[in-house]
Amino acid sequence: MAEEPDREGSEAGSEEVVLTPAQLIRSLEQAWMNEKFAPELLESKSEVVECVVEQLEHMEENLKRAKGGDLKVGIHRMEVERIRYILSSYLRCRLRKIEKYFPHILEKEKTRAEGDPSILSPEEFAFAKEYMANTEAHFRNVALKHMPPNLQKVDLLKAVAKPNLDSFVFLRVKERQENILVEPETDEQREYVIDLDEDSQHLIRYKTIAPLVASGAVHLI
Repeated sequence: MAEEPDREGSEAGSEEVVLTPAQLIRSLEQAWMNEKFAPELLESKSEVVECVVEQLEHMEENLKRAKGGDLKVGIHRMEVERIRYILSSYLRCRLRKIEKYFPHILEKEKTRAEGDPSILSPEEFAFAKEYMANTEAHFRNVALKHMPPNLQKVDLLKAVAKPNLDSFVFLRVKERQENILVEPETDEQREYVIDLDEDSQHLIRYKTIAPLVASGAVHLI
């Protein structure tokens, strides 16, 4: 079983970045889009989520103090609901991936190098462990205990499908990238190298640009 993610080392070595409310919402929107279109679970943006929740509380307090009948109040209330939808959709998307790929996610968490960022927030990690324990208990009570002793174990890493990193995704380039190695589509083709110009859009195999998504150099669309 995986151990609780250790975040103290990475947090201690990182500098605090101050974002304006507009930048914070853009960060959430981009995290949402990346998570929505990436085939695998991406690194948790728990700090962005916490800041957005605080920002929503602040916005709602301002709306309570605002005068009724003001057109701006209605516009601000719609913006609050829009942000709340994006936030909940982002979190639901991550939970769906955890439920779908939980053995592989926990295995990746268990084997990650010390100092590497966790892809799970503490709450998600606890959920994944509980989900795996409940799944194992369900299999055991429903089927495995009724089978011969040599068949009463199941390897969830083999039983549960992995994320399809060979699927294709659309992306927009934020920072120019050079010498990106692209794998051939057929046996007759050979590997080739491409450059990704800033603001250009591409359809490409996910695993080719997965590190660029993680670094923020490209955004999925």
